[in-house]
Amino acid sequence: MKSKILIKDKIKSFNKKIAVTSDKSISIRSVLLASQAIGVSKIFNLLESEDVLNTLKCIKKLGINYKKFNSHYKFYGFGLKGYNTKKNIVLDAGNSGTLARLILGILVDSEKSIKIVGDKSLSKRDFSRITEPLKMFGANILSKKKKLPVLISGSTFLRPIIYEEKLGSAQCKSAVMLAALKAPGITKIKAKKSRNHTEIFFKNLNIPIKVINKKKYDLIEIEGESNFNGFNYTVPGDISSCSFFLVLTILSKDSRLTIKNVNINSTRTGVIKILKKMNAKILYKNKKYYKGEAVADIYVESSNNIKSIKCPSSLNSSAIDEFLIIFLVAAKAKGISTFKSLGELNMKESPRLNIAIKILRKIGVKVLRVKNDIKIFGQPNLNLKGTYEIKNFRKDHRVFMMTSIAGLTLGGNWKIYDTDSVKTSFPTFFKILDQLGAKVN
Repeated sequence: MKSKILIKDKIKSFNKKIAVTSDKSISIRSVLLASQAIGVSKIFNLLESEDVLNTLKCIKKLGINYKKFNSHYKFYGFGLKGYNTKKNIVLDAGNSGTLARLILGILVDSEKSIKIVGDKSLSKRDFSRITEPLKMFGANILSKKKKLPVLISGSTFLRPIIYEEKLGSAQCKSAVMLAALKAPGITKIKAKKSRNHTEIFFKNLNIPIKVINKKKYDLIEIEGESNFNGFNYTVPGDISSCSFFLVLTILSKDSRLTIKNVNINSTRTGVIKILKKMNAKILYKNKKYYKGEAVADIYVESSNNIKSIKCPSSLNSSAIDEFLIIFLVAAKAKGISTFKSLGELNMKESPRLNIAIKILRKIGVKVLRVKNDIKIFGQPNLNLKGTYEIKNFRKDHRVFMMTSIAGLTLGGNWKIYDTDSVKTSFPTFFKILDQLGAKVN
């Protein structure tokens, strides 16, 4: 793959049906849970991105075998204590915070010390938010720094905990939930609202779990030492990947798009709610439920009348991975859009809030920032003529895709580096652009 792409032309009108790649969050969870199940699990439509491939490599190092077939992957698990850990194992999570944090939860009972490492970007992120609750279970964190590498040695004398997750991080919550499976007794979690794929998976696997949904938080109870059997699962399309093509359509002229079989879990569809509030026409078709997860085809069309938004902070957690592309819509909206309490964006693969503001200003959009609140002054007639070079963004896949959509909808000449970054979550990104007629060199 080329190290950079060049975009010189706006995309022309299109009317198409596409399918985006499988959900990354669910793909990683399905593999990790299959590695902890008793017996054979079959996972269909597994995302084959770098983050998921690294997940496969990690469970292989932990003694779990799997086979790839034409239509699915087959996993051979031995239960909650089925990992065969050897001395001096190093697990490389690459760029995946989800993998690194969730697998730490599973390793809370490891008999031998295991080192978790990641790439340069992941190694800048805070892991104390995971290691502190794992210490409460009784795990030994042998490394002193708050960042990777983390050296963990489990305990054979785990205890259930009472834990409050205050960040709205599904990764933190899920790591604690996976650790709770290893501890005798009942672990209780009070968690700020975040995506709930792990809870849904636990229920489908008949793991003893109780969830009480409150307005601003969830109360979760998990009974530990409850083995579960192998399972079959088909991973739906990823709403985060979908969002880039929603915005591509909204900001293009006379275009329509249907995106097939997308996961529309209510904890993930903040982007849909926000774009609708901004006057985008988006419809769900053929909605159904698959093992507790809502799935639908999503229809979207161009809009010449995008309006600004005072974005409710209550939608932040359900749109946290999509704000970059939402900001691009705000740049074309009529009026001033306001977004608050977005500090968590700087805890991602790159400091996304900082980078987004820099990019918006680069293309001539006025942005005011007070701490972690921003105002974007929209320009409905924004039509770029200049030359724009995008680099030094820590190879963040979402920064790359956001700027690609900007080039295809706003005009100008764009040179965007680190094309390999899309392999993290969306390896077919360029293929779909080509299907829609985009000229990307």
